[in-house]
Amino acid sequence: MIDRVLAALEASRIETIFAAVSPNAPATRSHIEERDGVATIETAGEGYVTDLLTVLERPELSPPLLTVAADLPLLEAAVVDRILAAHGDAEASRTVCVPVALKRRLGVSIETRLEADDHLAPTGVNVVGTTDESTTMTDVYDDPRLAVNVNRREDARLAADMLRDRTAEER
Repeated sequence: MIDRVLAALEASRIETIFAAVSPNAPATRSHIEERDGVATIETAGEGYVTDLLTVLERPELSPPLLTVAADLPLLEAAVVDRILAAHGDAEASRTVCVPVALKRRLGVSIETRLEADDHLAPTGVNVVGTTDESTTMTDVYDDPRLAVNVNRREDARLAADMLRDRTAEER
């Protein structure tokens, strides 16, 4: 699954790709380290927020930074580029969401919702902005490529079916 996310990032406007790795997934670390063009950053593997803060402390990284969860197997470069274009030169951070109704329609799990807007689910794609202010912009995309986060076996099955269908349509 991570290969699909990395392929989308490599084909996008992203200049440099870093992957946060941890002792919790040594096989994933080895797999990424074998790949050209992706640098790894060691984290404790204590959760998304803690690991993200570890990444953001690295002196060679400076905002704006696009962060992408590795559980988005339908992600494509065009989607990444559209998010980057929407962000433009904004200083605020950006949270990319999809409607909960889209996730329901697709049949995928809904693990989290935005506190202030419980009809929206974060996708795992964010832009960490350049300002220290707590201003965060919320972008909503009605796009299955952002809605399918694989958190459960059923999500993985649905994602595989969607990828198979998409491949068949491209033929």
